[in-house]
Amino acid sequence: MMAIFRSAGVWIALAIATAATPANARPATVQVINCDAGSCLLVRGHRSTSRAVIRINDRVVEAEGGRSWRVRLPVAIVEEWSAPFARTLRVSVTDPAESSQRTEAVRLPVGLLGRNLELASLVVRAR
Repeated sequence: MMAIFRSAGVWIALAIATAATPANARPATVQVINCDAGSCLLVRGHRSTSRAVIRINDRVVEAEGGRSWRVRLPVAIVEEWSAPFARTLRVSVTDPAESSQRTEAVRLPVGLLGRNLELASLVVRAR
């Protein structure tokens, strides 16, 4: 009997968390694309209105599109705005009309901000 109540409590908590999350709060995505600057990051996301302000790593960026927005940033700019060897971008969507802000950590492609390491030699031994 106690297991039923615990299970119901989990479902109620899940329902409350889902109701508190806006329907348009789909996570942002990042992908590497070719651009005039060489390589760029294309960051895409959704916002409740086209007036919502987009920030990437605490810097306001000009977003294209309405509720479905996208931002192109050269990888050199992302390196400048990020900590060394960062694995995520901090993406914030602020709606001034509703006085609400949603911030999320968006994963960068593996090794994007890593250091290029050139090996002079590599020794492999068989055992």
